[in-house]
Amino acid sequence: MFEHITQFANPALLWLLLLIPILVAWHIWKQGRLTSALRHSSLALFSGLPSSWRVRLRFIPFALRMLALALLIVAFARPQSSARGEKVYREGIDITIVLDISGSMLAEDFRPNRLEAAKDVGEDFIRARINDRIGLVIFSGESFTQCPLTTDYSVLIDLLKKVETGYLQDGTAIGEGIANAVNRMKDSKSKSKVMILLTDGVNNMGSIDPATAAEIARTFGIRIYTIGVGTRGMAPYPFKTAYGIQYQPVPVEIDEDMLRQVAQITGGEYFRATGNKKLQQIYEDIDKLERTKIEVTEFHRYTELFYDYLLAAMAVLLFELALSLFVFRKIP
Repeated sequence: MFEHITQFANPALLWLLLLIPILVAWHIWKQGRLTSALRHSSLALFSGLPSSWRVRLRFIPFALRMLALALLIVAFARPQSSARGEKVYREGIDITIVLDISGSMLAEDFRPNRLEAAKDVGEDFIRARINDRIGLVIFSGESFTQCPLTTDYSVLIDLLKKVETGYLQDGTAIGEGIANAVNRMKDSKSKSKVMILLTDGVNNMGSIDPATAAEIARTFGIRIYTIGVGTRGMAPYPFKTAYGIQYQPVPVEIDEDMLRQVAQITGGEYFRATGNKKLQQIYEDIDKLERTKIEVTEFHRYTELFYDYLLAAMAVLLFELALSLFVFRKIP
Protein backbone atom coordinates (compact mmCIF):
# COMPACT_ATOMS: atom_id res chain seq x y z
CA MET A 1 0.00 0.00 0.00
CA PHE A 2 2.86 2.37 0.84
CA GLU A 3 5.05 1.61 -2.19
CA HIS A 4 3.34 4.17 -4.47
CA ILE A 5 3.70 7.09 -2.03
CA THR A 6 6.31 9.63 -3.11
CA GLN A 7 5.42 12.43 -0.70
CA PHE A 8 2.91 13.74 1.89
CA ALA A 9 1.11 17.06 1.58
CA ASN A 10 0.97 17.41 5.40
CA PRO A 11 3.96 15.40 6.63
CA ALA A 12 3.92 17.02 10.10
CA LEU A 13 0.75 15.09 10.97
CA LEU A 14 2.72 11.85 10.80
CA TRP A 15 4.19 12.73 14.21
CA LEU A 16 0.78 11.74 15.63
CA LEU A 17 1.70 8.12 14.92
CA LEU A 18 3.85 8.33 18.06
CA LEU A 19 0.61 8.37 20.06
CA ILE A 20 -0.12 4.76 19.12
CA PRO A 21 2.66 3.09 21.15
CA ILE A 22 1.72 5.39 24.06
CA LEU A 23 -1.91 4.28 23.85
CA VAL A 24 -0.83 0.63 23.62
CA ALA A 25 1.32 0.98 26.74
CA TRP A 26 -1.51 2.72 28.59
CA HIS A 27 -3.95 -0.03 27.57
CA ILE A 28 -1.64 -2.77 28.83
CA TRP A 29 -1.10 -0.91 32.12
CA LYS A 30 -4.84 -0.39 32.54
CA GLN A 31 -5.63 -4.07 31.91
CA GLY A 32 -3.19 -5.05 34.60
CA ARG A 33 -4.98 -2.92 37.22
CA LEU A 34 -8.47 -4.19 36.50
CA THR A 35 -10.24 -5.97 39.44
CA SER A 36 -13.11 -8.42 39.27
CA ALA A 37 -16.63 -7.27 39.94
CA LEU A 38 -17.36 -10.57 41.72
CA ARG A 39 -15.12 -11.71 44.57
CA HIS A 40 -14.52 -15.39 45.30
CA SER A 41 -12.93 -16.90 48.33
CA SER A 42 -10.81 -19.06 46.07
CA LEU A 43 -10.12 -19.47 42.32
CA ALA A 44 -8.86 -23.00 42.75
CA LEU A 45 -12.00 -24.41 41.16
CA PHE A 46 -11.15 -22.63 37.87
CA SER A 47 -7.41 -23.24 37.71
CA GLY A 48 -7.66 -26.35 35.59
CA LEU A 49 -10.08 -24.99 33.05
CA PRO A 50 -8.66 -23.98 29.62
CA SER A 51 -9.07 -20.38 28.43
CA SER A 52 -11.67 -19.90 25.71
CA TRP A 53 -10.70 -18.48 22.30
CA ARG A 54 -12.64 -15.32 23.15
CA VAL A 55 -10.36 -14.75 26.10
CA ARG A 56 -7.22 -15.42 24.12
CA LEU A 57 -8.28 -13.04 21.31
CA ARG A 58 -9.81 -10.31 23.50
CA PHE A 59 -7.06 -7.88 22.40
CA ILE A 60 -8.20 -7.89 18.74
CA PRO A 61 -10.78 -5.04 19.03
CA PHE A 62 -8.20 -2.75 20.63
CA ALA A 63 -5.60 -3.69 17.98
CA LEU A 64 -8.12 -2.92 15.24
CA ARG A 65 -8.83 0.50 16.79
CA MET A 66 -5.11 1.28 16.80
CA LEU A 67 -4.81 0.17 13.17
CA ALA A 68 -7.76 2.39 12.20
CA LEU A 69 -6.20 5.31 14.03
CA ALA A 70 -2.91 4.82 12.20
CA LEU A 71 -4.70 4.71 8.84
CA LEU A 72 -6.64 7.88 9.70
CA ILE A 73 -3.44 9.73 10.60
CA VAL A 74 -1.81 8.67 7.31
CA ALA A 75 -4.96 9.72 5.43
CA PHE A 76 -4.96 13.19 7.07
CA ALA A 77 -1.27 13.58 6.13
CA ARG A 78 -2.46 13.29 2.46
CA PRO A 79 -0.16 10.77 0.81
CA GLN A 80 0.51 11.49 -2.87
CA SER A 81 2.16 9.82 -5.82
CA SER A 82 3.85 11.95 -8.46
CA ALA A 83 4.66 11.41 -12.10
CA ARG A 84 7.62 13.35 -13.42
CA GLY A 85 8.18 14.14 -17.06
CA GLU A 86 9.70 16.54 -19.55
CA LYS A 87 8.20 18.45 -22.41
CA VAL A 88 10.80 19.03 -25.11
CA TYR A 89 10.47 21.77 -27.70
CA ARG A 90 12.82 21.66 -30.65
CA GLU A 91 13.37 24.74 -32.73
CA GLY A 92 14.75 23.46 -36.03
CA ILE A 93 17.02 25.52 -38.24
CA ASP A 94 17.32 25.71 -42.02
CA ILE A 95 20.56 24.58 -43.63
CA THR A 96 21.47 24.60 -47.32
CA ILE A 97 24.56 22.79 -48.55
CA VAL A 98 25.99 24.56 -51.61
CA LEU A 99 28.29 22.09 -53.35
CA ASP A 100 30.78 22.78 -56.13
CA ILE A 101 30.58 20.05 -58.81
CA SER A 102 32.99 21.54 -61.32
CA GLY A 103 35.49 19.28 -63.11
CA SER A 104 38.30 20.25 -60.73
CA MET A 105 36.43 18.43 -57.93
CA LEU A 106 37.68 15.17 -59.48
CA ALA A 107 41.21 15.87 -58.25
CA GLU A 108 42.44 13.03 -56.06
CA ASP A 109 44.21 14.83 -53.26
CA PHE A 110 41.18 13.51 -51.33
CA ARG A 111 40.10 9.86 -51.40
CA PRO A 112 38.65 8.80 -53.70
CA ASN A 113 38.38 12.40 -54.96
CA ARG A 114 37.21 15.77 -53.69
CA LEU A 115 33.60 15.40 -54.82
CA GLU A 116 33.08 11.91 -53.38
CA ALA A 117 34.75 12.91 -50.13
CA ALA A 118 32.46 15.94 -49.88
CA LYS A 119 29.41 13.75 -50.53
CA ASP A 120 30.42 11.19 -47.88
CA VAL A 121 31.06 13.80 -45.20
CA GLY A 122 27.92 15.68 -46.18
CA GLU A 123 25.87 12.51 -45.76
CA ASP A 124 27.25 12.00 -42.24
CA PHE A 125 26.41 15.60 -41.41
CA ILE A 126 22.82 15.20 -42.60
CA ARG A 127 22.30 11.99 -40.61
CA ALA A 128 23.50 13.73 -37.44
CA ARG A 129 20.88 16.49 -37.62
CA ILE A 130 17.53 16.36 -35.81
CA ASN A 131 14.42 18.30 -36.75
CA ASP A 132 16.29 20.62 -39.13
CA ARG A 133 15.29 21.35 -42.73
CA ILE A 134 18.21 20.76 -45.06
CA GLY A 135 18.49 21.51 -48.77
CA LEU A 136 21.10 20.94 -51.48
CA VAL A 137 22.23 23.37 -54.19
CA ILE A 138 24.88 22.37 -56.73
CA PHE A 139 26.88 24.64 -58.99
CA SER A 140 29.68 24.73 -61.50
CA GLY A 141 29.38 27.21 -64.41
CA GLU A 142 25.71 27.60 -63.42
CA SER A 143 23.60 26.65 -60.42
CA PHE A 144 20.79 24.16 -59.80
CA THR A 145 18.64 23.20 -56.79
CA GLN A 146 19.17 19.48 -56.35
CA CYS A 147 16.84 19.30 -53.33
CA PRO A 148 14.74 22.03 -51.66
CA LEU A 149 14.65 22.37 -47.88
CA THR A 150 13.26 19.18 -46.39
CA THR A 151 13.22 17.00 -43.29
CA ASP A 152 13.04 13.85 -45.41
CA TYR A 153 16.71 13.01 -44.98
CA SER A 154 16.51 9.71 -46.86
CA VAL A 155 15.38 11.50 -50.05
CA LEU A 156 18.00 14.21 -49.56
CA ILE A 157 20.81 11.68 -49.09
CA ASP A 158 19.68 9.74 -52.15
CA LEU A 159 19.80 12.92 -54.26
CA LEU A 160 23.21 13.80 -52.81
CA LYS A 161 24.61 10.41 -53.80
CA LYS A 162 23.46 10.93 -57.40
CA VAL A 163 25.41 14.19 -57.78
CA GLU A 164 28.21 13.96 -60.37
CA THR A 165 30.37 16.33 -62.38
CA GLY A 166 29.09 17.12 -65.85
CA TYR A 167 25.51 17.84 -64.76
CA LEU A 168 25.98 21.51 -65.50
CA GLN A 169 28.15 23.71 -67.67
CA ASP A 170 31.70 23.55 -66.37
CA GLY A 171 33.24 26.47 -64.56
CA THR A 172 32.96 27.96 -61.06
CA ALA A 173 30.05 30.35 -60.48
CA ILE A 174 30.22 30.74 -56.72
CA GLY A 175 28.01 33.85 -56.69
CA GLU A 176 25.30 32.00 -58.64
CA GLY A 177 25.38 29.14 -56.12
CA ILE A 178 24.97 31.52 -53.18
CA ALA A 179 22.18 33.46 -54.90
CA ASN A 180 20.28 30.27 -55.74
CA ALA A 181 20.49 29.11 -52.12
CA VAL A 182 19.36 32.54 -50.87
CA ASN A 183 16.34 32.36 -53.16
CA ARG A 184 15.41 29.02 -51.59
CA MET A 185 15.82 30.26 -48.02
CA LYS A 186 14.65 33.88 -48.09
CA ASP A 187 10.99 33.09 -47.28
CA SER A 188 11.83 30.73 -44.42
CA LYS A 189 10.29 31.54 -41.02
CA SER A 190 13.12 29.80 -39.18
CA LYS A 191 14.98 31.94 -36.65
CA SER A 192 18.31 30.49 -37.82
CA LYS A 193 19.30 30.07 -41.46
CA VAL A 194 22.68 28.64 -42.43
CA MET A 195 24.50 27.99 -45.69
CA ILE A 196 27.52 25.69 -46.05
CA LEU A 197 29.46 26.57 -49.23
CA LEU A 198 32.08 24.08 -50.39
CA THR A 199 34.33 24.88 -53.38
CA ASP A 200 37.84 24.19 -54.66
CA GLY A 201 38.27 27.03 -57.11
CA VAL A 202 38.06 30.66 -58.06
CA ASN A 203 34.87 32.40 -59.14
CA ASN A 204 35.21 32.67 -62.93
CA MET A 205 31.64 32.54 -64.23
CA GLY A 206 28.17 33.87 -63.46
CA SER A 207 26.62 37.31 -63.40
CA ILE A 208 26.64 37.72 -59.61
CA ASP A 209 29.77 38.50 -57.62
CA PRO A 210 30.16 36.28 -54.51
CA ALA A 211 30.48 39.30 -52.21
CA THR A 212 27.30 40.82 -53.63
CA ALA A 213 25.48 37.52 -53.17
CA ALA A 214 26.75 37.41 -49.59
CA GLU A 215 25.35 40.90 -48.94
CA ILE A 216 21.96 39.70 -50.17
CA ALA A 217 22.23 36.65 -47.90
CA ARG A 218 22.93 38.89 -44.93
CA THR A 219 19.76 40.93 -45.54
CA PHE A 220 17.74 37.73 -45.16
CA GLY A 221 19.57 36.70 -42.00
CA ILE A 222 21.51 33.87 -43.63
CA ARG A 223 24.90 32.93 -42.19
CA ILE A 224 27.43 31.36 -44.58
CA TYR A 225 30.19 28.94 -43.61
CA THR A 226 32.69 28.64 -46.46
CA ILE A 227 35.01 25.66 -47.00
CA GLY A 228 37.98 25.70 -49.35
CA VAL A 229 38.72 22.13 -50.50
CA GLY A 230 42.16 21.14 -51.73
CA THR A 231 45.67 20.37 -50.61
CA ARG A 232 48.35 23.03 -50.75
CA GLY A 233 50.57 23.13 -53.81
CA MET A 234 49.85 20.52 -56.48
CA ALA A 235 47.16 17.84 -56.67
CA PRO A 236 46.93 14.73 -58.89
CA TYR A 237 44.21 15.07 -61.51
CA PRO A 238 42.99 12.24 -63.80
CA PHE A 239 43.08 13.05 -67.55
CA LYS A 240 41.48 10.80 -70.15
CA THR A 241 43.90 9.92 -72.95
CA ALA A 242 44.04 7.41 -75.76
CA TYR A 243 46.05 5.20 -73.42
CA GLY A 244 43.52 5.43 -70.56
CA ILE A 245 43.53 7.55 -67.46
CA GLN A 246 46.75 9.47 -66.93
CA TYR A 247 47.45 11.46 -63.78
CA GLN A 248 49.14 14.83 -63.92
CA PRO A 249 49.79 17.30 -61.11
CA VAL A 250 47.76 20.49 -61.35
CA PRO A 251 48.05 23.61 -59.18
CA VAL A 252 45.50 24.07 -56.41
CA GLU A 253 43.95 27.50 -56.79
CA ILE A 254 41.43 28.53 -54.12
CA ASP A 255 40.39 32.16 -53.67
CA GLU A 256 40.64 32.08 -49.88
CA ASP A 257 40.39 35.85 -49.54
CA MET A 258 37.03 35.83 -51.31
CA LEU A 259 35.74 32.92 -49.20
CA ARG A 260 36.81 34.68 -46.01
CA GLN A 261 35.05 37.83 -47.18
CA VAL A 262 31.81 35.96 -47.90
CA ALA A 263 31.88 34.34 -44.46
CA GLN A 264 32.75 37.61 -42.71
CA ILE A 265 29.94 39.53 -44.41
CA THR A 266 27.32 37.08 -43.14
CA GLY A 267 28.78 36.39 -39.70
CA GLY A 268 30.02 32.91 -40.59
CA GLU A 269 33.49 31.37 -40.69
CA TYR A 270 35.97 30.19 -43.31
CA PHE A 271 37.61 26.76 -43.13
CA ARG A 272 40.33 25.14 -45.22
CA ALA A 273 40.16 21.39 -45.79
CA THR A 274 43.37 19.75 -47.02
CA GLY A 275 42.29 16.11 -46.61
CA ASN A 276 39.42 13.78 -45.73
CA LYS A 277 39.93 13.91 -41.98
CA LYS A 278 40.21 17.69 -41.99
CA LEU A 279 36.99 18.00 -44.01
CA GLN A 280 35.20 15.70 -41.59
CA GLN A 281 36.47 17.75 -38.64
CA ILE A 282 35.22 20.96 -40.26
CA TYR A 283 31.71 19.55 -40.65
CA GLU A 284 31.80 18.40 -37.01
CA ASP A 285 32.81 21.91 -35.93
CA ILE A 286 29.95 23.45 -37.92
CA ASP A 287 27.60 20.86 -36.46
CA LYS A 288 28.57 21.98 -32.93
CA LEU A 289 28.21 25.65 -33.83
CA GLU A 290 24.76 25.19 -35.33
CA ARG A 291 22.93 22.84 -32.98
CA THR A 292 19.17 22.77 -32.81
CA LYS A 293 17.84 24.75 -29.86
CA ILE A 294 16.14 22.46 -27.35
CA GLU A 295 13.93 23.84 -24.59
CA VAL A 296 13.08 21.42 -21.79
CA THR A 297 10.19 22.06 -19.40
CA GLU A 298 9.95 19.79 -16.37
CA PHE A 299 6.57 19.01 -14.85
CA HIS A 300 5.15 17.00 -11.92
CA ARG A 301 1.69 15.48 -11.77
CA TYR A 302 0.41 14.51 -8.29
CA THR A 303 -2.28 11.94 -7.48
CA GLU A 304 -4.03 12.00 -4.09
CA LEU A 305 -3.97 8.62 -2.29
CA PHE A 306 -5.66 9.51 1.02
CA TYR A 307 -9.04 8.13 -0.16
CA ASP A 308 -7.71 4.59 -0.01
CA TYR A 309 -6.40 5.03 3.54
CA LEU A 310 -9.61 6.71 4.70
CA LEU A 311 -11.76 3.90 3.31
CA ALA A 312 -9.45 1.30 4.85
CA ALA A 313 -9.74 3.02 8.25
CA MET A 314 -13.54 3.08 8.05
CA ALA A 315 -13.61 -0.60 7.06
CA VAL A 316 -11.38 -1.53 10.01
CA LEU A 317 -13.58 0.47 12.43
CA LEU A 318 -16.74 -1.19 11.15
CA PHE A 319 -15.11 -4.60 11.51
CA GLU A 320 -14.00 -3.76 15.07
CA LEU A 321 -17.50 -2.53 15.93
CA ALA A 322 -19.06 -5.74 14.63
CA LEU A 323 -16.62 -7.88 16.64
CA SER A 324 -17.26 -5.86 19.79
CA LEU A 325 -21.06 -6.14 19.46
CA PHE A 326 -21.42 -9.74 18.43
CA VAL A 327 -18.25 -11.68 19.26
CA PHE A 328 -16.49 -9.95 22.14
CA ARG A 329 -19.60 -8.47 23.70
CA LYS A 330 -19.19 -7.70 27.38
CA ILE A 331 -21.98 -8.42 29.85
CA PRO A 332 -22.27 -5.81 32.61
